[in-house]
Amino acid sequence: MHQRRRPARTATRAEAIRRRWEIGALTLLVTGLLALGTSLRADGHETIIQSHGYSFYGDLKYPADFTHFDYVNPDAPKGGEISLGVVGTFDSMHPYTRKGRAGALSSSIYESLLGEGVNGTSAPADVYGESYCLLCERLEYDEGKNWVIFYMRPEARFSDGSPVTAHDIAFSHNLLLDEGLKSYADAVRKRIPKVEVLDDHTIKFYFTEGISRRSLIDQVGFVPAWSKKWYEETGAGLDESRLEISPGSGPYLVADVDVNRRIVYERNPDYWAKDLPFNVGRNNFDSIRIEYFGDAEAAFVGFLAGEFTYRTEGDSKKWATGYTGPKVDSGAIRTVELPDGSPPTPSGIVFNLGSEQLKDKRVREAVALAYNFEWTNASLQYGLFQQRASFTQDTPLMATGVPEGAEKAFFEGLGDVVPADLFTTEARTPHSSNEARLFDRRNARTAMALLDEAGWGVGDDGIRRNAAGEVLSLNFLFNSSSGDTLTGVAENFVSNVKKLGIDITLEKVDPSQYTSRERDRDYDLVFDGYAAFLGTGTGLMQRYGSEAAEFSLFNQAGQASPLDEAIIEATMNAATREAEHASLMALDRALRYEFIMIPVWYKPNHWVAYYDKFEYPETIPPYALGQLDFWWYNADKAEALKASGALR
Repeated sequence: MHQRRRPARTATRAEAIRRRWEIGALTLLVTGLLALGTSLRADGHETIIQSHGYSFYGDLKYPADFTHFDYVNPDAPKGGEISLGVVGTFDSMHPYTRKGRAGALSSSIYESLLGEGVNGTSAPADVYGESYCLLCERLEYDEGKNWVIFYMRPEARFSDGSPVTAHDIAFSHNLLLDEGLKSYADAVRKRIPKVEVLDDHTIKFYFTEGISRRSLIDQVGFVPAWSKKWYEETGAGLDESRLEISPGSGPYLVADVDVNRRIVYERNPDYWAKDLPFNVGRNNFDSIRIEYFGDAEAAFVGFLAGEFTYRTEGDSKKWATGYTGPKVDSGAIRTVELPDGSPPTPSGIVFNLGSEQLKDKRVREAVALAYNFEWTNASLQYGLFQQRASFTQDTPLMATGVPEGAEKAFFEGLGDVVPADLFTTEARTPHSSNEARLFDRRNARTAMALLDEAGWGVGDDGIRRNAAGEVLSLNFLFNSSSGDTLTGVAENFVSNVKKLGIDITLEKVDPSQYTSRERDRDYDLVFDGYAAFLGTGTGLMQRYGSEAAEFSLFNQAGQASPLDEAIIEATMNAATREAEHASLMALDRALRYEFIMIPVWYKPNHWVAYYDKFEYPETIPPYALGQLDFWWYNADKAEALKASGALR
């Protein structure tokens, strides 16, 4: 029933991704250009592009008259419920403020001019970097991308029946600038100086001259639409935690909220866009129920007991040994591995570069040598994982060896900001360790030498101090609701770090404290991750740029590097896909060279467990698993589960 992971499967996945990119890029360029309409202004000087969707290079897979996305089942039945378990707490249904902890899927009730998948996933999920109109019916922009006009669908409605207008879009855009996250607002203000409502259903955005044209049209196209009328009538603000929120225009409504216990979303029977080609075969469940649990073990037990019916597994011990018993043996609970075409999340033990003792790269390297992937994988994770090295693992953007070809030329074009040894040093890969021993003595000797070199000598008491007598102390912030396996990984890592003479504390705090302290960057180390990247955009600045490094919630390390800044500026101005790919490979190399986190593990596939009443397309698209998006409910199977006693 359970299959052990084999290294060859990773290679196969990487090759498949490369084939998709190489074959798909040319096909999409040819067919996509045919999907775009162009016209000349009356003076004949400016080319205006009109389209039903947008991609930076103008290539769209789906033509204007597409009937549904290729991977969906257009005849999927509507009905039933899917339920998920979430570990933690929530005190707000407001997902766009840093105050409070938002309920799961609370952003999903809102739509944008350009459509997305559930909870910000890709739609369509079989292509990367393409967006299609949802609240808008078409858009037009000049060839130089100095402005964009969205022509909205007059039939679009909020769940309270009121129309979604250009005034709502402008209001939402400005509210995010005035009361949203500072890193977001600062970046957007510099790039989008003006928004103009041309009429009730037409809105125009202007873009700053002399900057990259990246992430401009898509930035404004993905602003969530909130009801201006509701905000004005309630006096609500974006900068507050609240359970009552603006109505959305999406397919689901908030039906029930029981704080820290349960959230229920119900499909809106009057959803204005249910028949659009964008939505055919999607949004199939009548309801989505979220059950909250205090810790990972309680959630797992709850799933086996039937308290919820779908689970994406991340714990290798549970995947290897936990899914047993009559329900599994009878097939009432199914466990499957489904393909994942996205690069794995760059997760790991992140260093807070604002911590004085971690500013020295030698100290970070020494601490990292205390992590033993091989022992961890064999002893705690049943050998099911691969070790991650890259921020773009197993994609054509993953840096390997020394810089060559287009990547080398890219670095040479950046000038003196590039360290000389970057040209002669192979892309950083994780150290190897002794699988048989948790504490690898060879790595420990290397780590101790690095700490000595960095000025942290060992005293008679075995504790490391600097010349001023200050102890080398670190705190590792950890979410107490984490599963047993992750907790074991953290505890064993901390044990190894202590043996190096470092005074390290594993601080286990509850989910609400964890969220608050992580936002305030109150830690030296934290287990977290960055977003993987397959394309360029202003989001790279929020994650790795210098200007927002002190306060960006997306930059857990506080990374602020002139090299990264130069790479991001250059990739934002890349004129071709080839140049973009070379620059992103350079960014992957630079981030690994600068060493902002200890990379841990990844798995090539989704591990999925569910009660056998759901169905999904034969081919899962590469960029979304789609359990809440394009899976559907089988009523006959559901009745059989109830009749057998597997579910109530």
